[in-house]
Amino acid sequence: MTYTVLACCAVLIVVALDLWVIRTKLVTRKLFWVAYVIVLGFQLVTNAVLTGLRVVSYSGSAIVGSSTPADHAPAFIGDGRLVYAPIEDLLFGFSLVLLTLALWVMWGRSGVQRKPFAGPPREFRQVQNDE
Repeated sequence: MTYTVLACCAVLIVVALDLWVIRTKLVTRKLFWVAYVIVLGFQLVTNAVLTGLRVVSYSGSAIVGSSTPADHAPAFIGDGRLVYAPIEDLLFGFSLVLLTLALWVMWGRSGVQRKPFAGPPREFRQVQNDE
């Protein structure tokens, strides 16, 4: 399975989870898309640094629309890339953000830790030194 196929499958699976399994329906809300645009900006910066400096490299045969070998400098825009990184990275990033937020909303609705606790954990017992 190629990187492109995996990225597309990830998007389809997470959108299906959001709409029909978890039923948070975040992708139907304007607020989600505004938040995602903010996240996307930081994702592009991070991808540009990691891929542009070649900390991470991709073979052109592994990403859509590219034929550049991994040992060549990536294009800034074009050749299957946007800000040096493959388009597929944006798909995986979308999937991760949507899944995280959908689970967050689901757990919030189910009452997971509704009351935040301040201070140290309740099991913590402070030992006093008798000097």
